[in-house]
Amino acid sequence: MKVLYKKLSENAKEPSYGTTGSAAADMYALLEGELTISPKETVLVHTGIAMEIPEGYVGLVCARSGLATKRGLAPANKVGVIDSDYRGEIMVALHNHSSVPQTIAPYERVAQLMIVPYLFADFDEVDNLDDTDRGAGGFGSTGRK
Repeated sequence: MKVLYKKLSENAKEPSYGTTGSAAADMYALLEGELTISPKETVLVHTGIAMEIPEGYVGLVCARSGLATKRGLAPANKVGVIDSDYRGEIMVALHNHSSVPQTIAPYERVAQLMIVPYLFADFDEVDNLDDTDRGAGGFGSTGRK
């Protein structure tokens, strides 16, 4: 599938897949210099990229596993949603979950973007829902093991 993108800055780096088996494309920080993120701080990191995501698809901005597990840096909203009708810059709300300052370098990979199909639901209000074995049990109701 082709996804059209536009560089909003000539210095922006296009999204790229790390391997042929990668499910998500890396997104790169568009910075003029290093950016230090204090503990528990959230900053908006520019990518300089806008996209035309096809109708029926959504772009999901996800954490890079190494950045999250080794340095405590991950999207503040856990998964960012880029709707198909959005044409503005894709930015990453990067949060420092660690207890020490973390520094991002220009063109560092700060997130990964998955393009996935979605269904548009038609919500109908009813008086009753079908019963299941689980019922209304939630938040750990199925056990730990």
